Amino acid sequence: MNEEALPKGASDHDSIASVVDLFCGAGGLSYGLLREGLGLKCGIDVDEACRYPFETNTGAPFIRRDVTALSGREISAAFAPNLPTVLVGCAPCQPFSLYTQARVDPKWALLKQFTRLVDEARPDIVSMENVQRLRRFRDGSLLHEFIDSLEGAGYHVWCEDVYCPDYGIPQSRTRLVLLASRFGPIRLVPPRVKPEDYRTVADAIKGLPALDAGEADKTDPMHAASSLSPLNKKRIQASKPGGTWRDWPSKLVATCHLEEKGAGYSSVYGRMRWDEPAPTVTTQFFGFGNGRFGHPDQDRAISLREGAILQTFPRGYRFVPASGKIEFKTLGRMIGNAVPVLLARSIGKSIRVHLAEIAAEGGRGGEPRRRYAAE
Repeated sequence: MNEEALPKGASDHDSIASVVDLFCGAGGLSYGLLREGLGLKCGIDVDEACRYPFETNTGAPFIRRDVTALSGREISAAFAPNLPTVLVGCAPCQPFSLYTQARVDPKWALLKQFTRLVDEARPDIVSMENVQRLRRFRDGSLLHEFIDSLEGAGYHVWCEDVYCPDYGIPQSRTRLVLLASRFGPIRLVPPRVKPEDYRTVADAIKGLPALDAGEADKTDPMHAASSLSPLNKKRIQASKPGGTWRDWPSKLVATCHLEEKGAGYSSVYGRMRWDEPAPTVTTQFFGFGNGRFGHPDQDRAISLREGAILQTFPRGYRFVPASGKIEFKTLGRMIGNAVPVLLARSIGKSIRVHLAEIAAEGGRGGEPRRRYAAE
Protein backbone atom coordinates (compact mmCIF):
# COMPACT_ATOMS: atom_id res chain seq x y z
CA MET A 1 0.00 0.00 0.00
CA ASN A 2 1.36 3.44 -0.92
CA GLU A 3 1.49 5.58 2.17
CA GLU A 4 -0.57 8.76 1.91
CA ALA A 5 0.60 11.70 3.98
CA LEU A 6 -1.68 13.30 6.53
CA PRO A 7 -2.52 16.96 5.88
CA LYS A 8 -0.55 19.56 7.78
CA GLY A 9 -2.51 21.44 10.40
CA ALA A 10 -3.93 24.78 9.30
CA SER A 11 -5.86 27.41 11.24
CA ASP A 12 -9.58 26.81 11.56
CA HIS A 13 -11.40 29.75 13.10
CA ASP A 14 -14.90 28.36 12.54
CA SER A 15 -14.52 25.22 14.65
CA ILE A 16 -14.50 24.58 18.37
CA ALA A 17 -11.97 21.73 18.14
CA SER A 18 -9.74 19.88 15.69
CA VAL A 19 -10.49 16.21 14.97
CA VAL A 20 -8.67 13.27 13.41
CA ASP A 21 -10.79 10.14 12.88
CA LEU A 22 -9.06 6.75 12.92
CA PHE A 23 -10.86 3.77 11.30
CA CYS A 24 -13.17 6.38 9.76
CA GLY A 25 -15.04 4.10 7.36
CA ALA A 26 -17.78 5.81 5.36
CA GLY A 27 -17.82 8.76 7.75
CA GLY A 28 -20.73 8.23 10.17
CA LEU A 29 -18.75 9.41 13.21
CA SER A 30 -17.02 12.25 11.38
CA TYR A 31 -20.26 13.50 9.85
CA GLY A 32 -21.95 13.64 13.25
CA LEU A 33 -19.04 15.50 14.82
CA LEU A 34 -19.03 18.03 11.99
CA ARG A 35 -22.72 18.70 12.55
CA GLU A 36 -21.88 19.64 16.14
CA GLY A 37 -19.27 22.22 15.15
CA LEU A 38 -16.07 20.20 15.48
CA GLY A 39 -13.51 20.74 12.71
CA LEU A 40 -12.45 17.59 10.89
CA LYS A 41 -8.88 17.46 9.58
CA CYS A 42 -8.97 13.98 8.02
CA GLY A 43 -10.19 10.42 8.26
CA ILE A 44 -7.85 7.43 8.17
CA ASP A 45 -8.76 3.92 7.02
CA VAL A 46 -7.38 1.06 4.91
CA ASP A 47 -10.60 0.50 2.95
CA GLU A 48 -10.33 2.40 -0.32
CA ALA A 49 -14.06 1.92 -0.98
CA CYS A 50 -14.73 4.37 1.87
CA ARG A 51 -12.90 7.24 0.17
CA TYR A 52 -15.83 8.43 -1.94
CA PRO A 53 -18.50 8.53 0.79
CA PHE A 54 -16.12 9.98 3.37
CA GLU A 55 -14.77 12.80 1.24
CA THR A 56 -18.04 13.56 -0.55
CA ASN A 57 -20.11 13.90 2.61
CA THR A 58 -17.60 15.40 5.05
CA GLY A 59 -15.45 17.52 2.73
CA ALA A 60 -12.32 16.34 4.55
CA PRO A 61 -9.51 14.26 3.04
CA PHE A 62 -9.55 10.47 3.31
CA ILE A 63 -6.09 9.07 4.04
CA ARG A 64 -5.55 5.44 3.14
CA ARG A 65 -3.11 4.23 5.75
CA ASP A 66 -2.51 1.19 7.91
CA VAL A 67 -2.54 2.46 11.49
CA THR A 68 0.33 0.14 12.37
CA ALA A 69 2.51 2.31 10.12
CA LEU A 70 1.14 5.59 11.49
CA SER A 71 2.87 7.70 14.13
CA GLY A 72 1.49 9.99 16.78
CA ARG A 73 3.79 12.73 15.47
CA GLU A 74 1.94 12.65 12.13
CA ILE A 75 -1.40 12.95 13.89
CA SER A 76 -0.19 15.84 16.06
CA ALA A 77 1.02 17.69 12.99
CA ALA A 78 -2.38 17.33 11.31
CA PHE A 79 -4.33 19.08 14.07
CA ALA A 80 -5.21 22.74 13.63
CA PRO A 81 -3.08 24.99 15.86
CA ASN A 82 -4.55 26.70 18.92
CA LEU A 83 -7.64 24.49 19.11
CA PRO A 84 -8.42 21.60 21.46
CA THR A 85 -7.36 18.38 19.78
CA VAL A 86 -9.66 15.36 19.49
CA LEU A 87 -8.71 11.85 18.39
CA VAL A 88 -11.63 9.53 17.72
CA GLY A 89 -11.75 5.96 16.54
CA CYS A 90 -13.94 2.91 16.18
CA ALA A 91 -11.54 -0.01 15.81
CA PRO A 92 -13.23 -2.74 13.72
CA CYS A 93 -15.61 -4.53 16.04
CA GLN A 94 -15.82 -7.97 14.41
CA PRO A 95 -12.88 -9.35 16.43
CA PHE A 96 -14.85 -8.61 19.61
CA SER A 97 -18.19 -9.99 18.41
CA LEU A 98 -19.87 -13.16 19.60
CA TYR A 99 -19.28 -14.80 16.22
CA THR A 100 -15.51 -14.36 16.10
CA GLN A 101 -14.51 -14.31 19.75
CA ALA A 102 -13.38 -17.92 19.74
CA ARG A 103 -11.13 -17.44 16.71
CA VAL A 104 -7.66 -15.95 16.61
CA ASP A 105 -8.01 -12.68 14.72
CA PRO A 106 -5.10 -10.25 14.30
CA LYS A 107 -7.51 -7.31 14.16
CA TRP A 108 -7.87 -7.42 17.94
CA ALA A 109 -4.50 -5.68 18.04
CA LEU A 110 -6.02 -2.57 16.41
CA LEU A 111 -7.23 -1.31 19.79
CA LYS A 112 -3.66 -1.60 21.01
CA GLN A 113 -2.60 0.51 18.02
CA PHE A 114 -5.19 3.09 19.02
CA THR A 115 -3.73 3.03 22.54
CA ARG A 116 -0.24 3.56 21.13
CA LEU A 117 -1.31 6.49 18.97
CA VAL A 118 -3.12 8.19 21.85
CA ASP A 119 0.02 7.81 23.95
CA GLU A 120 2.21 9.27 21.18
CA ALA A 121 -0.07 12.10 20.02
CA ARG A 122 -1.50 13.04 23.44
CA PRO A 123 -4.69 14.65 22.11
CA ASP A 124 -6.74 16.70 24.55
CA ILE A 125 -9.84 14.54 24.11
CA VAL A 126 -10.28 10.91 23.04
CA SER A 127 -13.44 9.07 22.05
CA MET A 128 -14.01 5.45 21.09
CA GLU A 129 -17.18 3.57 20.12
CA ASN A 130 -17.34 -0.22 19.91
CA VAL A 131 -19.44 -3.29 20.68
CA GLN A 132 -20.34 -3.78 24.35
CA ARG A 133 -18.85 -7.30 24.19
CA LEU A 134 -15.44 -5.64 24.22
CA ARG A 135 -15.94 -5.48 28.01
CA ARG A 136 -15.68 -9.28 28.11
CA PHE A 137 -13.26 -9.89 25.24
CA ARG A 138 -10.18 -11.65 26.65
CA ASP A 139 -11.77 -11.24 30.12
CA GLY A 140 -11.93 -7.48 29.58
CA SER A 141 -8.16 -7.13 29.67
CA LEU A 142 -7.91 -5.26 26.37
CA LEU A 143 -10.38 -2.57 27.41
CA HIS A 144 -8.90 -2.31 30.89
CA GLU A 145 -5.43 -1.83 29.44
CA PHE A 146 -6.73 0.99 27.25
CA ILE A 147 -8.46 2.73 30.16
CA ASP A 148 -5.46 2.26 32.45
CA SER A 149 -3.21 3.78 29.80
CA LEU A 150 -5.48 6.80 29.49
CA GLU A 151 -5.76 7.35 33.23
CA GLY A 152 -2.01 6.90 33.62
CA ALA A 153 -1.50 9.70 31.09
CA GLY A 154 -3.73 12.06 33.03
CA TYR A 155 -7.05 11.61 31.28
CA HIS A 156 -10.41 11.61 33.02
CA VAL A 157 -12.26 8.61 31.56
CA TRP A 158 -15.98 7.89 31.16
CA CYS A 159 -16.92 4.51 29.65
CA GLU A 160 -20.41 3.02 29.60
CA ASP A 161 -22.80 0.96 27.49
CA VAL A 162 -25.26 3.12 25.57
CA TYR A 163 -28.69 1.96 24.38
CA CYS A 164 -29.14 3.66 21.03
CA PRO A 165 -32.95 4.20 21.13
CA ASP A 166 -32.33 6.51 24.12
CA TYR A 167 -30.57 8.84 21.67
CA GLY A 168 -33.16 8.79 18.89
CA ILE A 169 -31.71 5.90 16.88
CA PRO A 170 -34.40 3.54 15.52
CA GLN A 171 -32.62 0.28 16.25
CA SER A 172 -32.18 -1.77 19.42
CA ARG A 173 -28.42 -1.42 19.33
CA THR A 174 -26.25 -1.22 22.44
CA ARG A 175 -22.75 0.18 22.01
CA LEU A 176 -19.83 0.87 24.29
CA VAL A 177 -18.85 4.55 24.28
CA LEU A 178 -15.70 5.96 25.84
CA LEU A 179 -14.87 9.62 26.36
CA ALA A 180 -11.64 10.86 27.92
CA SER A 181 -10.29 14.36 28.52
CA ARG A 182 -7.12 15.86 29.90
CA PHE A 183 -9.10 18.99 30.84
CA GLY A 184 -11.33 17.39 33.48
CA PRO A 185 -14.32 15.05 33.92
CA ILE A 186 -16.32 14.38 30.76
CA ARG A 187 -19.36 12.21 30.04
CA LEU A 188 -21.91 11.53 27.33
CA VAL A 189 -24.86 13.92 27.40
CA PRO A 190 -27.90 12.35 29.11
CA PRO A 191 -30.42 10.36 27.04
CA ARG A 192 -32.98 12.58 25.34
CA VAL A 193 -35.71 10.07 24.39
CA LYS A 194 -38.10 8.25 26.72
CA PRO A 195 -39.02 4.60 25.98
CA GLU A 196 -42.55 5.55 24.99
CA ASP A 197 -41.09 7.88 22.35
CA TYR A 198 -38.49 5.55 20.85
CA ARG A 199 -38.26 5.94 17.07
CA THR A 200 -39.59 2.94 15.21
CA VAL A 201 -39.01 1.29 11.86
CA ALA A 202 -42.11 3.07 10.59
CA ASP A 203 -40.79 6.46 11.72
CA ALA A 204 -37.58 5.84 9.79
CA ILE A 205 -38.43 4.10 6.52
CA LYS A 206 -42.18 3.76 5.99
CA GLY A 207 -42.33 6.49 3.34
CA LEU A 208 -39.80 4.97 0.95
CA PRO A 209 -40.98 3.62 -2.44
CA ALA A 210 -42.07 -0.03 -2.50
CA LEU A 211 -39.65 -2.53 -4.05
CA ASP A 212 -39.64 -6.15 -5.10
CA ALA A 213 -36.73 -8.42 -4.19
CA GLY A 214 -33.88 -7.78 -6.62
CA GLU A 215 -35.26 -4.37 -7.62
CA ALA A 216 -33.74 -0.87 -7.27
CA ASP A 217 -35.49 2.48 -7.14
CA LYS A 218 -34.98 4.49 -10.35
CA THR A 219 -34.29 7.75 -8.52
CA ASP A 220 -32.07 6.35 -5.74
CA PRO A 221 -29.76 3.44 -6.68
CA MET A 222 -29.02 2.89 -2.97
CA HIS A 223 -32.67 1.99 -2.41
CA ALA A 224 -31.95 -1.47 -3.77
CA ALA A 225 -33.08 -4.82 -2.39
CA SER A 226 -31.16 -8.07 -2.80
CA SER A 227 -32.75 -10.88 -4.75
CA LEU A 228 -34.42 -13.91 -3.15
CA SER A 229 -34.32 -17.54 -4.19
CA PRO A 230 -37.72 -19.15 -4.88
CA LEU A 231 -37.46 -20.98 -1.53
CA ASN A 232 -36.65 -17.80 0.42
CA LYS A 233 -39.49 -16.00 -1.37
CA LYS A 234 -41.88 -18.61 0.07
CA ARG A 235 -40.23 -18.27 3.47
CA ILE A 236 -40.63 -14.50 3.67
CA GLN A 237 -44.22 -14.78 2.53
CA ALA A 238 -44.80 -17.12 5.48
CA SER A 239 -43.02 -14.80 7.94
CA LYS A 240 -44.75 -12.55 10.45
CA PRO A 241 -43.42 -9.16 11.64
CA GLY A 242 -41.42 -9.85 14.78
CA GLY A 243 -41.76 -13.60 14.26
CA THR A 244 -39.27 -16.36 13.47
CA TRP A 245 -38.87 -19.36 11.18
CA ARG A 246 -40.85 -21.29 13.77
CA ASP A 247 -43.95 -19.67 12.25
CA TRP A 248 -43.38 -21.44 8.93
CA PRO A 249 -44.81 -24.70 7.65
CA SER A 250 -42.33 -27.47 8.42
CA LYS A 251 -41.52 -27.97 4.73
CA LEU A 252 -39.93 -24.48 4.62
CA VAL A 253 -37.71 -24.85 7.70
CA ALA A 254 -34.01 -25.31 6.99
CA THR A 255 -32.58 -28.68 7.99
CA CYS A 256 -30.00 -27.05 10.24
CA HIS A 257 -32.75 -25.42 12.32
CA LEU A 258 -34.39 -28.77 12.93
CA GLU A 259 -31.18 -30.00 14.55
CA GLU A 260 -30.52 -29.32 18.22
CA LYS A 261 -27.55 -27.02 17.60
CA GLY A 262 -29.55 -24.83 15.20
CA ALA A 263 -32.80 -24.65 17.14
CA GLY A 264 -31.65 -21.65 19.16
CA TYR A 265 -30.98 -19.42 16.16
CA SER A 266 -34.46 -17.92 16.07
CA SER A 267 -33.40 -14.38 15.15
CA VAL A 268 -32.68 -15.25 11.50
CA TYR A 269 -35.24 -15.30 8.69
CA GLY A 270 -37.60 -12.79 10.29
CA ARG A 271 -39.42 -9.58 9.46
CA MET A 272 -39.04 -6.30 11.31
CA ARG A 273 -42.03 -4.76 13.06
CA TRP A 274 -43.26 -1.32 12.03
CA ASP A 275 -44.03 -0.31 15.61
CA GLU A 276 -40.66 -1.09 17.23
CA PRO A 277 -37.03 -0.08 16.72
CA ALA A 278 -35.18 -2.28 14.23
CA PRO A 279 -32.79 -4.99 15.39
CA THR A 280 -29.09 -4.08 15.34
CA VAL A 281 -28.04 -3.30 11.78
CA THR A 282 -25.10 -5.59 10.95
CA THR A 283 -22.85 -5.67 7.91
CA GLN A 284 -25.15 -8.31 6.36
CA PHE A 285 -28.48 -6.56 6.93
CA PHE A 286 -29.37 -6.71 3.23
CA GLY A 287 -29.83 -10.50 3.39
CA PHE A 288 -33.15 -11.93 4.57
CA GLY A 289 -31.47 -15.00 6.09
CA ASN A 290 -28.88 -13.03 8.07
CA GLY A 291 -31.14 -11.77 10.85
CA ARG A 292 -34.56 -10.21 11.33
CA PHE A 293 -34.00 -8.02 8.30
CA GLY A 294 -37.14 -8.79 6.32
CA HIS A 295 -39.20 -5.73 5.40
CA PRO A 296 -42.31 -5.51 7.61
CA ASP A 297 -44.77 -5.98 4.75
CA GLN A 298 -42.90 -6.20 1.44
CA ASP A 299 -41.53 -9.60 0.40
CA ARG A 300 -37.84 -8.69 0.54
CA ALA A 301 -35.02 -7.78 2.87
CA ILE A 302 -34.55 -4.10 3.67
CA SER A 303 -32.68 -2.08 1.07
CA LEU A 304 -29.23 -0.57 1.39
CA ARG A 305 -30.77 2.88 1.78
CA GLU A 306 -33.17 1.65 4.44
CA GLY A 307 -30.26 0.17 6.37
CA ALA A 308 -28.39 3.48 6.13
CA ILE A 309 -31.45 5.40 7.36
CA LEU A 310 -31.78 3.03 10.32
CA GLN A 311 -28.15 3.92 11.05
CA THR A 312 -29.39 7.55 10.97
CA PHE A 313 -27.44 8.58 7.90
CA PRO A 314 -29.37 11.35 6.12
CA ARG A 315 -31.47 10.05 3.25
CA GLY A 316 -29.28 11.91 0.77
CA TYR A 317 -25.96 10.57 2.10
CA ARG A 318 -23.91 9.56 -0.93
CA PHE A 319 -22.12 6.22 -0.80
CA VAL A 320 -21.26 5.76 -4.49
CA PRO A 321 -20.89 8.10 -7.48
CA ALA A 322 -23.93 8.58 -9.70
CA SER A 323 -22.56 6.04 -12.18
CA GLY A 324 -21.02 3.80 -9.52
CA LYS A 325 -21.72 0.11 -9.15
CA ILE A 326 -23.97 -1.00 -6.29
CA GLU A 327 -22.12 -3.81 -4.52
CA PHE A 328 -24.20 -5.15 -1.66
CA LYS A 329 -21.35 -6.73 0.29
CA THR A 330 -19.14 -3.63 0.13
CA LEU A 331 -21.91 -1.16 0.95
CA GLY A 332 -23.39 -3.41 3.63
CA ARG A 333 -20.00 -3.49 5.33
CA MET A 334 -19.71 0.32 5.22
CA ILE A 335 -23.18 0.90 6.60
CA GLY A 336 -23.20 -1.85 9.22
CA ASN A 337 -19.76 -0.88 10.57
CA ALA A 338 -20.62 2.82 10.86
CA VAL A 339 -21.21 4.71 14.06
CA PRO A 340 -24.87 5.81 13.87
CA VAL A 341 -24.85 9.48 12.97
CA LEU A 342 -27.16 10.48 15.84
CA LEU A 343 -24.88 8.72 18.32
CA ALA A 344 -21.94 10.55 16.76
CA ARG A 345 -23.81 13.83 17.19
CA SER A 346 -24.37 13.01 20.86
CA ILE A 347 -20.63 12.37 21.23
CA GLY A 348 -19.93 15.67 19.46
CA LYS A 349 -22.41 17.53 21.66
CA SER A 350 -20.78 16.01 24.75
CA ILE A 351 -17.41 17.35 23.65
CA ARG A 352 -18.95 20.76 22.88
CA VAL A 353 -20.62 20.93 26.31
CA HIS A 354 -17.38 19.83 27.99
CA LEU A 355 -15.33 22.53 26.26
CA ALA A 356 -17.92 25.15 27.17
CA GLU A 357 -17.70 24.09 30.81
CA ILE A 358 -13.91 24.37 30.71
CA ALA A 359 -14.17 27.84 29.20
CA ALA A 360 -16.70 28.87 31.85
CA GLU A 361 -14.22 27.81 34.52
CA GLY A 362 -11.73 30.30 33.13
CA GLY A 363 -9.61 28.09 30.87
CA ARG A 364 -9.10 28.19 27.12
CA GLY A 365 -9.27 24.97 25.12
CA GLY A 366 -5.79 25.27 23.69
CA GLU A 367 -3.98 25.93 26.97
CA PRO A 368 -3.94 22.40 28.39
CA ARG A 369 -2.57 21.05 25.11
CA ARG A 370 0.27 23.55 25.14
CA ARG A 371 0.92 22.79 28.79
CA TYR A 372 1.41 19.08 28.05
CA ALA A 373 3.42 19.66 24.87
CA ALA A 374 6.72 19.57 26.75
CA GLU A 375 6.07 16.11 28.23
